[in-house]
Amino acid sequence: MAETRELYDAILNGDAKSAIRLTRKALDEGCDPLGLVTGSMVPAMDEVGRRFASQEFYVPDLLLAGRAMKGALELVRPLLSAGAAHPSGKVVIGTVKGDLHDIGKNLVASMLEGGGFEIFDLGVDVPAAQFIAAVRKTNAGVVALSALLTTTLPAMKTVVEAFQQAGIRDQVKIMIGGAPATRQYAAEIGADAYCKDAVSAVETARTLVGKG
Repeated sequence: MAETRELYDAILNGDAKSAIRLTRKALDEGCDPLGLVTGSMVPAMDEVGRRFASQEFYVPDLLLAGRAMKGALELVRPLLSAGAAHPSGKVVIGTVKGDLHDIGKNLVASMLEGGGFEIFDLGVDVPAAQFIAAVRKTNAGVVALSALLTTTLPAMKTVVEAFQQAGIRDQVKIMIGGAPATRQYAAEIGADAYCKDAVSAVETARTLVGKG
């Protein structure tokens, strides 16, 4: 479908108005909501991330693309949620302390929501204590930590250690993701899993709660 390629281009180019228009048109024509996410939105943001990493894109490009994606996701999210019969589990998600980036975190949250999880999004610059308080309040079984900056990676370790010190580490599964994160780093800090992208985050979360 032509709209899917055009939607990809609109997000990549940071054209929010076109992204919203094309998403609405595709949905009106009966396009699968999840197909729009996995076929256009995720690939577009993956390419944005690649260009940002290779310095072809800069922060303004990243923000514009993120705004375009958010606009499109607002139309798709209710349909994704409606398709989930029963919650697969509860996930507390947030960008760690010191990091104000939310594009990747928002995409992961939307994909998890579309995958049937109940999401508790704490936003950005989230201290360890807030993650712990959210788990205690919601009884969530999964905590998803996001970071875009190499300098904020240590905050992920701080969160894992805080759960250990609080005596509830064995009650939750912690998964991490973001540009500087790696599977090796997840193992080093004692996290349960590493997610390379938003799509894999859904299957990873399902595996962590025993529904993979």
